[in-house]
Amino acid sequence: MDDSALLIAGVGGLGCSWATRAHKNCLDYADLVLIDAEKKSLLEESSAHILQLGNGENLAGCAALPPLGKERMRSMAPLVTDLMRPVEMVVILAGLGGGTGSGAAPEFARLARLKGALVISIAALPFETQMVRKRLAEKALEDLRVYSDVCVQVSLDRLAWQARERGLDWTKRTGWIEELTIGLIQTLARVGKINLDLMDLRAILSRDGQATMLVAESGLGDPSTVFQSAIDAPLFDMEFSGAKGCLLQVEGGPDMTIEQLDEVASAFTYGLHTDAQVILGARVGDELEGRMRVVAVLSGMSN
Repeated sequence: MDDSALLIAGVGGLGCSWATRAHKNCLDYADLVLIDAEKKSLLEESSAHILQLGNGENLAGCAALPPLGKERMRSMAPLVTDLMRPVEMVVILAGLGGGTGSGAAPEFARLARLKGALVISIAALPFETQMVRKRLAEKALEDLRVYSDVCVQVSLDRLAWQARERGLDWTKRTGWIEELTIGLIQTLARVGKINLDLMDLRAILSRDGQATMLVAESGLGDPSTVFQSAIDAPLFDMEFSGAKGCLLQVEGGPDMTIEQLDEVASAFTYGLHTDAQVILGARVGDELEGRMRVVAVLSGMSN
């Protein structure tokens, strides 16, 4: 697949930081756009498309003003339309609760959908103690979900805790969000033993109801821990049982056996709706020797 068909979009300071980190690991598979990035992200990523939400002498940020972020993003519709011309799928990374993420991310998603692209949004919601930001984020999330084929809702409280457990600074490197983005891009861009493509993803996402994504990795010694790792993801509470669609990509090193692949697939598909559509992909890579990685897209869940 042409790398211009896949796009990673960071919106706001936090989203751009995460997008920049994720893109470094899939340079050959996707393009990158940074929307209202902080100076540090701009210096780190020289190959990105840059959109700054301001014009003329007014380059100030959108602060806690989502309508301003939305208006400025909409004013850039001609640029976004040109950027999206070859794009078949975009992964949007944003922190909601401020003006840029809450205003610009849903509008960018809307413009992407107008061009016919699949839109995967990964939205981080504020800490429980940030009441004002939470109110802004809740409204923005409603809008973002309308224009997203998948809207993954991430709890900053859980994300920060998980990052600390892994010795990471969650504002710069979360580990989990990067792995989810990289896993999805590589799933669609790399050829595997049983290959998945955008048509498979569109088929799964055609199911009515909510959709989300999971990513997990573990050693080959105990494949069951892959599923547990996925369940421990820093997502807001969501009931996975009864899902009516599942796209599952299982990757492992040359030492991965059919039995291990089957054990992982069974764990991820257990509890799905009796009529659920399941599409399985598999890939073997030398870089994964001794390890197993799973990316799962679940759809058709109760709202």
